[in-house]
Formats: sequence, C-alpha cells, structure tokens
Amino acid sequence: MAAILLAAGAAWSASGYAGPSKTITEWDHQTDGNGPKVVREAADRFEKQNPLYKIEDSHVLNDAYKAKLNVAFGAGQPPCVFDTWGGGPLREYVKAGQVVDLTPYLQKDPAYRDRFLPTAWRAVTYDNKIYGIPTENVSAAVIFYNKDLFKQYNLNPPATWNDLLNVIKTLQAHGIAPFALANKNKWTGSMYYMYLVDRIGGPDVFRKAADRAPGGSFADPAFIEAGRYIQQLVKAGAFAQGFNGLDYDIGASRRLLYSGRAAMELMGGWEASTIQKENPGFYKKLDVFPFPAIPGGKGDPHDVIGTVGDSFTSISTQCADRDAAFSLIKTMTDDASMQARIADARIPPVKNARLTDPFLQRLQALVAQAPNVQLWYDQELPPKLGELHKDTTQALFGLSLSPEAAAQQMEAAAKADAGK
Repeated sequence: MAAILLAAGAAWSASGYAGPSKTITEWDHQTDGNGPKVVREAADRFEKQNPLYKIEDSHVLNDAYKAKLNVAFGAGQPPCVFDTWGGGPLREYVKAGQVVDLTPYLQKDPAYRDRFLPTAWRAVTYDNKIYGIPTENVSAAVIFYNKDLFKQYNLNPPATWNDLLNVIKTLQAHGIAPFALANKNKWTGSMYYMYLVDRIGGPDVFRKAADRAPGGSFADPAFIEAGRYIQQLVKAGAFAQGFNGLDYDIGASRRLLYSGRAAMELMGGWEASTIQKENPGFYKKLDVFPFPAIPGGKGDPHDVIGTVGDSFTSISTQCADRDAAFSLIKTMTDDASMQARIADARIPPVKNARLTDPFLQRLQALVAQAPNVQLWYDQELPPKLGELHKDTTQALFGLSLSPEAAAQQMEAAAKADAGK
C-alpha cells in the first residue's frame, strides 16, 4: 500500500503543474501525544513529492477548535483540509454545501477505500455519500486504572455496578479518590451518562430519540435513570473534589492519577497515547476494563461508546485544489502515518493493524467484540442539542438539576429542533 501511495504522489508531482508555490491549509484538533508530529511528517512527505505545494498545518485543542472552525465556515474562509468527529456537526456543514463529496475519489480508488475498517464510514456518510476519511485512532471510552493501587488493596476490575460501588468504598476508606474527573469541559462527564443510558436501555433508546423515531424520546425512563445513577456516584463520593471545575485540557485528571490521589479515569482510548508520552513510568502501571453492567439493564455490557476513526478528514468546497487536497489526505493516512500512530499508542482505523503492545491489543479487542459502537452524543447530535446534552449532564454531576428535569429539557429541545 505504501508503494501505491508513493506512486500516486509521484504521479501528481509529475503531472505538469507549473507556477508559484500553492498553499494548502490543514486544520485539526490533534494536540495530544505525537499527533501534531504525525501530521507534520505526512505534510513533509507530501511537499517532497509535490514541490509546488506548501502545507500550513494548525493544531488546536478540542473546544477552541470547534469554535475556530465554526467561525471560519461562517465567514466563508474555512481551511482547505480539516478534521471533525463526524456526526451532527459535520452534517451541518454538509447540509450548507460547505464540504466536498469524496465518494467519486473513493470510487476511483477502491483499494484505498478498502484499507479502512468498514464501520469507520458510518460517522461521515450522509444520503449514501461520504464526506470524510477516517484518519485517527479507533477510540472507545474505557475505565483506565492504576494496577498497583488495585493490587495494594486487593481489588479486581468491577464487572457489575455493585462491584464498582464496593471498589469505590474501599478506595475511599484509604483516602483515595476512586475516579479522576475533570468536568469543566463537560464532555468528560458525558461519557458516564452515555454508558449508563446504553447499559440501562440498550442502544436503540438513544437512536430512536435522536432520529425522532416513533416511540423515541429523551424523556425515556432510561435517560432519567442514567441521571439518577450519576447522582448516586456523586453522593457516594466517587470523584475527586472540585471535579466540575477541573480542566481536562491542562491534564488535571491525569495529574490525580500520576500522584496516586485517584485510582481510575473513564476516558477515550487516546488517553493511553497521552500518558505514554507524558509519563512513561505511569504507563507501565496502566490497564483498562469496560464500563460495568447495570443490574436488570437491557444493554449488552460489551457495547462501547466511541468511534472507529476518532477524527475524520474532509475537504471544504472553498478549496481551490481539491485533487491536491485529497492527495494530501491519502498521505496523512498512508502506511507510514498509520505506523507512526501505532508507535504513539494509537489504534489506526485500518484493517489488519499489527499491534505488539499488550495494552493496545486489549483495547482493540474490546472494540472488535462490541456489538454496538455508539458515537459520542455531542458529535452524533446537532450542535445545539449536543451542547445542551453536555450542559445538562454537567448540571447532573453538580446536583443542581434533577434527572427528570434534565431529560425534559433535552426532549423539549429535540422537539423544537425537529420542528424547524
């Protein structure tokens, strides 16, 4: 595959283009681990193969990135190449005619399309057209834990909710916060809510509510019950103090893990890459287990919340050199780029990714055996509804909103959005 991609790049370079150097802008939210380095190395390879082009890459933290991208599209000055999480926000840009349909490119190069995991395309497919390429790692929210602390206090990874409550009780008795949570960012706490809805009601509860299908409602008992479980955790002291004011983007939750003041963290698989680079010694203490089963729940405890791709790279319709932009994306997802992601403790969204790290192999197996992979709510839902979901979830953690009120707010907003 690498030879094919290099040949494609050479063909582009030799196609006879002349004139001054052209610039392709590339924006993404890759700020953790070696993410920016992987992108820059791909850009360097592209520039070497295509000397008439220069790549200006920009890497911005999650929330700031969303705002920057929104402003740029609103002003009619988006980057040529950009990444998103797929789902609702990308769909809004597509509906506005601001994203290039990549289906013709993939039809011309079926071997390139087939290198990716089939399930990766779901988040970027609208009306049977594909608007993004799965670029980054396969990612699922899992519970990271400190193996040394669990061993010290004779704890086993909990398989059920009652098991988890017993782990929480034991850790608290020894002055250790069970969970590190930096919920100023809101999406961090959202992971608990998403898993609880899935474990309680199964994947169809959210799917029907989001699609406004018959019988679907964000006021479904499963959403209310999920809020009650969150508040049970808060009242049980499951989280380090001040969690709703701690900032994930500056590493607040990880610092609690590194210092031994907290034992667990529910986070996306990318956390492994960040920890490996940030604290290699602690990485050796790290392991994961899936979110526990809920007694009487309808959901399969093997389901995961996450994405097969983590970020997807698209081309804006404002881009003057779409063919060159697609060639750049191919370089960003070639064999060299995917191997660099594996070296950075990431699982690329391609078939037959060869992993040697036992930790990554376990993470890969959790996703591979999952009957359902639910995309993050704030990415699956339309932007305004996704923001409300994060706001109400943070309020649930703060005990300032009842589970019933949170569910009613979401359902009212969903009805209003559908009635536009």
